[in-house]
Amino acid sequence: MNTKLKAYDLLQKVRQQSLVVHHLTNWVTINDCAQIVKTLGASPVMAHAPEEVADMTQIASALVLNIGTLTVEFVEAMKTAAASANRKGIPVILDVCGAGATAMRDRKVSELLDQVKIDIIKGNTSEIARVSGENIQTKGVDATAVALDLETLAQTLALRCRATVVITGKVDIVAGDRRIYHVKNGDPLMTTVVGTGCMAASVIGAFAAVEADYGKAAACALACYEIAAELAAKKSRGPASFKAELFDCLHNLDQATVERMQRIEVSPFT
Repeated sequence: MNTKLKAYDLLQKVRQQSLVVHHLTNWVTINDCAQIVKTLGASPVMAHAPEEVADMTQIASALVLNIGTLTVEFVEAMKTAAASANRKGIPVILDVCGAGATAMRDRKVSELLDQVKIDIIKGNTSEIARVSGENIQTKGVDATAVALDLETLAQTLALRCRATVVITGKVDIVAGDRRIYHVKNGDPLMTTVVGTGCMAASVIGAFAAVEADYGKAAACALACYEIAAELAAKKSRGPASFKAELFDCLHNLDQATVERMQRIEVSPFT
C-alpha cells in the first residue's frame, strides 16, 4: 500500500532551508556525497581535520559519518564531531560501510555506538546483521546474502541502540520510533554505480535535518532518492549515464511525480 506519507513535503523543506550537512565520509565517494546534497538544495561540507571537526559541526544541521575508508585517526575525528553534534542536538547518521569485512571495522563501529549518540544507523543487509552481532561476513563493501528476518533484526538493533535503523536493499527497511517502514522504490542500476549507498546516507542526513521523526525522515529520503533513480534508469544507457541522470532527475523532482510514484508502507513494531 502506498501510504499518505508526504515525502515531497520534506524534500521541499530541504530545498527551502538550505541547511549545512557536515560529512566525515568515504574518500572514494566524497565528491558524489557532496554533489547529491548540493543537488537536493542543501549545503555540503566535508571537513575531516580533527582540529576543526567540532567547530564545523556547530554550524551544521546534521552530521553524516561513513567508515568506508576508515583509519584509527579518522574514527577519533568522527567521535569528536559526533560529540559536538550531540551537544548541539543535531542528528548523527552512521553509515556502517564495510562492517563485517574486517575485525577493525567491527571494533570501530562498536566504539562509535558506545561512545557517542548515533541517531540513525544505515547499512546493507550484511552490514546491519554484523553490527547486530550476527556471525556474518561482508564482501568488501557489498552485501552478502543474509538468511535472517531483516525486519526483526532492524527492530532489535533500533531498540538496543535507541536509534533509527536503515537496511538498504531491493526493499529498504527502516525501523523508526516503534514503526517499520518498507520503501519499495529504486532500480537495479543503482547496484552498478559505486557510491549509491553512500549517497543514500547523505540524502538521509539532509532529510533528518528538517524532520525530527528520523524514521519518517529516512523513509521519505529513500523514496525521493530512489524515485529519481527509477526516472534516471529510463533515460540512461548504462552506469555512467545513469549516474548523471540521477543527479538531474533528483534536482527536477516535482510533487506530482513523488506522490504518484512513492511506495512506502508503514506498520507498527511486532
